[in-house]
Amino acid sequence: MTNVTSAAEETASGRAIITVLGSDRPGIVAAVAGALSEREANILDISQTILQGTFTMTMLVDLASAEFSELKAALDGLAEQLGVQINLQREEVFKFMYRL
Repeated sequence: MTNVTSAAEETASGRAIITVLGSDRPGIVAAVAGALSEREANILDISQTILQGTFTMTMLVDLASAEFSELKAALDGLAEQLGVQINLQREEVFKFMYRL
């Protein structure tokens, strides 16, 4: 049986914010972009910097063709594999939390 509320939540927002934080190493951007591409999520905007060896990246992504929970699970696994923190939030939740 499909949970109708969950399905409605999955399609409620077409955009999300991804933040990545951790020690700099080769392949972080490629790995995150690859996970997004595999799930047909499109990168709309991206900002990254390295502050004294600490890698930081923020992405705005379009999830029109991607399932939020599937992408979240993939990014959680990727974070563990890469040894970084990856956070995925729906854009409206992010804006509400930070009053942007």
